[in-house]
Amino acid sequence: MRDLIMSESRGFGPVAGGGWLVDEPLFRFLVDFEIQKAQRLRYSVSLVCFAVEPAATGNGESSPALVAEEMTHYLRSTDAVAAGAQGWIMLLLIDAETNHLSLIANRLARRLETLSWSAGGSCYPRTAARAEDMLHQAVDLLSRAKQAGGNRIHIPV
Repeated sequence: MRDLIMSESRGFGPVAGGGWLVDEPLFRFLVDFEIQKAQRLRYSVSLVCFAVEPAATGNGESSPALVAEEMTHYLRSTDAVAAGAQGWIMLLLIDAETNHLSLIANRLARRLETLSWSAGGSCYPRTAARAEDMLHQAVDLLSRAKQAGGNRIHIPV
């Protein structure tokens, strides 16, 4: 299993007291895997895409990888975080419904006060049936949150 959670540049794995920090290919695998389990065991899986930028008073140290690592400390041990190649931070939230997403995103944003952020979310089975659909929905809603001025999460209704 250790080989599955390794990147060329550094090791990835569970952060003490928090979620898993993984690379993007493993993150996508985990989303697919969790949806298959959720179908069988009947629970919800949510995906949130964050875009973060330094706020006007920020110190500029907000690379997606650093922010993703920081976010793991504030998630459950069943959740996963990845810094995507597109610059997004992606969260896989196990057994979280759409009504939980705003609370989670705002709690994380409070921990990252020097950043400006936007987020979009989706949830299996309520708003999407497949992993790719969840990702597309979260990214589309992330774009809408940015266009609306940022510092907000858009979730499907």
